[in-house]
Amino acid sequence: MVKVRIANMMFYGFHGYYEYEREQGQKFFFDVELMMEDDKAADTDSLNDGVDTARVYDIVKEVTENKRFQLLAALAGHIADRLLAKFPHIDEASVRVRKPSVPIAGPIDYVEVEVIRKQKKE
Repeated sequence: MVKVRIANMMFYGFHGYYEYEREQGQKFFFDVELMMEDDKAADTDSLNDGVDTARVYDIVKEVTENKRFQLLAALAGHIADRLLAKFPHIDEASVRVRKPSVPIAGPIDYVEVEVIRKQKKE
């Protein structure tokens, strides 16, 4: 098994339940973990058998900056689905999104949601 992780990517997006969140926007932080049962890339040393992390970064950025979601789970789920579609050899994708500025009356660092999706096997 191979796991590829990209940690603490930061993008500016317009996501949130309240209208002012979707109008003003804020920073969102992401961790992505991709799992592959087949470790072929470790043997072939070929990007075609592994994960192009630059492309993963681009997908997370594109979704975050160009779409709008009310719920963090929907944002993370959409990213996970896009990653599985782009990389059919990935068996599982985990996407964690952190939102530091949330409408909660009290001190917190952030709210985090994690979505884990598995490749649909036919």
